[in-house]
Amino acid sequence: MSDHIIVTTGIYDAIKDTLRRKKVSIQEENRLTGELRKAKQVLRKDLPGDIVTVNRKVTLKDHTLNFEHEYIFVASTREKLKKNKHSILSDIALAVVGYKVGDVIDWPFRDGDRKIEIVKVEPWEG
Repeated sequence: MSDHIIVTTGIYDAIKDTLRRKKVSIQEENRLTGELRKAKQVLRKDLPGDIVTVNRKVTLKDHTLNFEHEYIFVASTREKLKKNKHSILSDIALAVVGYKVGDVIDWPFRDGDRKIEIVKVEPWEG
């Protein structure tokens, strides 16, 4: 698994803002704060294609609940859950943003800890 997440400066700032606004649980806040401390910030053009970020279609396997699901992560203003478009600041996106294909993340969701694996990351043009 990656020892640090890779994010664009825009995503980094958006996560910091979400933390400032107390939009996450204490456990998520602690985890995100630690991840941001060691995060590698890159320009959008330098972000590898296998990293979870905004405007990517991501297949995740939830090992705890035993299911696989595809998510489209978009800017918060473009979220449309009926069309499977999830905000990059949603709980599931915050758990995996900045990680790459093959990473397995143990995440403290509000409804309990879950183990999530990133199976596939593809570009998405909406």
